[in-house]
Amino acid sequence: MKRTPISLILFAVIFSLSGITSGADHRGFNKNKLAKVGNEVQRLIDEKFIAGAVTLVARDGEIAHFEARGVSDLTSGKKMKKDTIFRIYSMTKPITTAAVMMLVEDKKISISDPVSKFLPEFKNLVVYDKSGKHKPAKKQITIADLMRHTSGLSYGFVGGEVAIMYTIKNVLDRNASLEDMMQKVTKIPLQEEPGTVWRYSIAIDVLGRLVEVVSGKSFRSFLKSEIFKPLGMKDTDFFVPKKKWNRFTNQNGRNASGKLFISESASKSQFKKRPKNESGGGGLCSTANDYFRFCQMILNGGELDGARLLKKETVDLMVSNHLPPSIKNIGINDNRLGIGFGYGFAVRFEESDWGFGGREGECGWGGAASTHFWISRKDGLIAITLRNFMPYEWTLEKELKTLIYDAMSD
Repeated sequence: MKRTPISLILFAVIFSLSGITSGADHRGFNKNKLAKVGNEVQRLIDEKFIAGAVTLVARDGEIAHFEARGVSDLTSGKKMKKDTIFRIYSMTKPITTAAVMMLVEDKKISISDPVSKFLPEFKNLVVYDKSGKHKPAKKQITIADLMRHTSGLSYGFVGGEVAIMYTIKNVLDRNASLEDMMQKVTKIPLQEEPGTVWRYSIAIDVLGRLVEVVSGKSFRSFLKSEIFKPLGMKDTDFFVPKKKWNRFTNQNGRNASGKLFISESASKSQFKKRPKNESGGGGLCSTANDYFRFCQMILNGGELDGARLLKKETVDLMVSNHLPPSIKNIGINDNRLGIGFGYGFAVRFEESDWGFGGREGECGWGGAASTHFWISRKDGLIAITLRNFMPYEWTLEKELKTLIYDAMSD
């Protein structure tokens, strides 16, 4: 029998012991450094800057950190839990664009198609002019424009006169259908010519309506059958059903003196009732584990646990920067240097001083209640940070991103 040399045995023992003493983890993290993530969250809680959070970090398909800290109810002290349900708002957007790209793969639509091919009300739009004499748009909005936010559409909370019109018309009315929403928005002028400016907007809600028309299903039904069920996203929906109310978190704000308060209680939340508007731009509630499963599908190139939703080349398209050369980067009342936009995801195309230590190739997005995720495909990394605070704060991404990258041992 061939014997293993003593020197090799000693080397193996020393190597394994060095891993233990250095805190190495088989997922590619230094476990002692990764523990700083939870410690930092706890510091923010102890200083009463945040009430609580759920944080999840995974690498190469394995969860390395998953913690719930603090409280979901400031009044009762109810603990935050790993399966707490959050309002994820605009983290809905990447899911919606995944649905659209499934239709592209099925050859039911093309990314270069004008949206008016399927939604005729978008055919003869006008572009805002401060004189009031709005001018016919020179080109039509394409599906690609909608996915990358270059449509000329707006939001009620960002922009100028057009945004005010969105508010007056109550474009985001939760009690109006997507079809009704399209009728409202197409009667309002575009903020600018399609394809010329990156502007955060209700474009992804338009995509939700597109999915309805093309698939012949309600948007919710399509998401449930084509994405949520295959991925096992059992807690993701446009409302929180009664049997899960006990897991739904309050939403917090901050008063003038900086003290946290409950701005929307779970018990009185609009998300306890199924809406007529199944908003593709910001309507979903979800959990950290559910959203992790969606992210892992993206990281895997469109597949998870034997369920293939998208081709790898389709995912590659989604997480690549598609802004034209004339649009250097994105911004929402700011200037996010080095950040472009793909189909549903912000994409870091180069290193810059903006972004809390982010790495080139990252993709991700956040939601209005201070939820956020990012994926680094070259590192096999997924990070999800869920809070319950409005208006949006960058706190968890800012404080945790560098810690997470520093904890990677290779």
